[in-house]
Amino acid sequence: MSTPDAVVDLLARSNALGADPKNTNYAGGNTSAKGTATDPVTGGDVELIWVKGSGGDLGTLTEPGLAVLRLDRVRALEAVYPGLEREDEMVAAFDYCLHGKGGAAPSIDTSMHALVEKAHVDHLHPDSGIAIATSADGPALTQQIFGDKVVWVPWRRPGFQLGLDIREIQRANPDAVGCILGGHGITAWGDTSDEAQANSLWIIDTAAAYIAEHGAADPFGGVRAGFEALPEPERRARAAALAPTIRGLASTDRVMVGHYTDADAVLDFLASEKAPALAALGTSCPDHFLRTKVKPLILDLPADAPVEEAIARLQELHQEYRADYQAYYDAHADADSPAIRGADPLIVLVPGVGMFSYGANKQTARVAGEFYLNAINVMRGAEALSTYTPIDDAEKFRIEYWALEEAKLQRMPKPKTHQGRIALVTGAASGIGKAIATRLAAEGACVVIADLDLEKAQAAAAELGGTDVAIGVAANVTDAAAVQAAVDAAVLAFGGLDLVVNNAGLSMAKTLLETTEADWDLLHDVMSKGSFLVSRAAATALIAQKLGGDIVYISSKNSVFAGPNNIAYSATKADQAHQVRLLAVELGEHGVRVNGINPDGVVRGSGIFSSGWGADRAKTYGVKEEDLGQFYANRTILKREVVPENVADAVYVLTGPELGRTTGLHIPVDSGVAAAFLR
Repeated sequence: MSTPDAVVDLLARSNALGADPKNTNYAGGNTSAKGTATDPVTGGDVELIWVKGSGGDLGTLTEPGLAVLRLDRVRALEAVYPGLEREDEMVAAFDYCLHGKGGAAPSIDTSMHALVEKAHVDHLHPDSGIAIATSADGPALTQQIFGDKVVWVPWRRPGFQLGLDIREIQRANPDAVGCILGGHGITAWGDTSDEAQANSLWIIDTAAAYIAEHGAADPFGGVRAGFEALPEPERRARAAALAPTIRGLASTDRVMVGHYTDADAVLDFLASEKAPALAALGTSCPDHFLRTKVKPLILDLPADAPVEEAIARLQELHQEYRADYQAYYDAHADADSPAIRGADPLIVLVPGVGMFSYGANKQTARVAGEFYLNAINVMRGAEALSTYTPIDDAEKFRIEYWALEEAKLQRMPKPKTHQGRIALVTGAASGIGKAIATRLAAEGACVVIADLDLEKAQAAAAELGGTDVAIGVAANVTDAAAVQAAVDAAVLAFGGLDLVVNNAGLSMAKTLLETTEADWDLLHDVMSKGSFLVSRAAATALIAQKLGGDIVYISSKNSVFAGPNNIAYSATKADQAHQVRLLAVELGEHGVRVNGINPDGVVRGSGIFSSGWGADRAKTYGVKEEDLGQFYANRTILKREVVPENVADAVYVLTGPELGRTTGLHIPVDSGVAAAFLR
């Protein structure tokens, strides 16, 4: 069945509007089109409405993301509308209006799109439009800026009644092309898709131009001395030093992933005189505060305050924030309200440094930061023309703890075992390390692939997905500064660190007399010293977070088995194996588990074996190099070859929920080598 022209036009318009952040934020707003299709039951025409479904994103919207409803049936709901106090019941009624299977789940804004008597409707959240919508003088500004072409609509929670209100405004104002929704955003319409898009853009651009021409030059007031942005290297170093502590605070109720930005707009806002008062007012647009909470936590110290002092003050402010949020919940909740969803901030603002935002995963955390940046832009525009006046806390609570919002949250898929965990894997651009990184990402973790070769690390990360999933960093594990830089990159990219895999290594097969001092030093620098440096840098972040964590050493069967002609390699592996025991004891009081894995015979896909070790081992054992994997398998109890994915499976189990009471353990992944049994 061919796609109706109305749908083709709707998708093109939606993607164009959603691609530009000046028009709307990620997953914000919705669009619709009305048109005629053939009813497969009667063979006659049926009038339908296609509207962006709940939770979709305009910029990437495709046909499966549209809800499809019978227009006559949606409009007929007006006859059974039970009134404002029961309007939430109308969402369930949409199920009886669907055409066929109906496509995506209809959103709360479906009634607005259906009731407006134009073929094409856009509802958007542009910063310029919300700036007018949140101004104390919003009604007068709307008239002054747009004349009779745009009408002010007082704040009303999205729903059936808002749809009725806008329809009556449209009927009473035939020359209008849209409206400003108080405290919320804009809605525009047109007889054609092009006309609706043009009207939406005209409202957005006209509002922005008016703010630019008539707005105050310093809407946030003057600069607070000492709160200006620190130089970039200094502020990023400070951000890395603060990030683990802040993530730990933001994860008091449930573990969060973080995102950091030092965008100029954020730094300028935090340096301004009005920042504390405006931040305290919170956001206004429902899409904003659903992702940022009603207001952020803002540090009230100068940018150059000592890090220890900043941490202590953040801890105090966090307790105050939690008490304030609990009071907000208690003041507005009733017997039917969902349980409190956590009292920790989702946005933490640090003057001179930037913004830390949090969510259940990296994308959610990043988007939360983008929404608060939208809120800053909104406050700037509103203050430039008038006074920023968001909707009150009672209305925010009605949205945040809306039964419909709770139902949407309950429909979310169950999180994977490692969702919310941040992993750093060394030597992860190939072989065992890459297999481990791949498995952890597949289980929901955010992964930092650290490797000596930056280009290969970034390529391996790209294979796992975008930067919301994995990043690649350069890391020479023999260099303490390089190791610290890799850990800093991890905490700046994802907010903190939970899981470290010491996998970086190399090998050589030489007799005692052939082994040089340089050979010995090289292997010990990379594996013994390297593991120590990585564990030490990671432990600092893990302890600061107070969330526990995991450190895993990829050691070797050779750590306990006396094989021929590899004294330097085996000695370093024995060193690593004992580091596991030592650190398990030392870090246990912080909830950090330290375990090891002893692989053997991982030939296929192994970077070590392909770099010469395989040829040396084959020569030592008198077999062809291509037969080495099977040679190792044949000498085991299980007679099965070990591959990198088997080691990755062991890391997954060790760091998952099932072994949460296990530390100091070494797991053999060798198909059974009796001489390497642990005693």
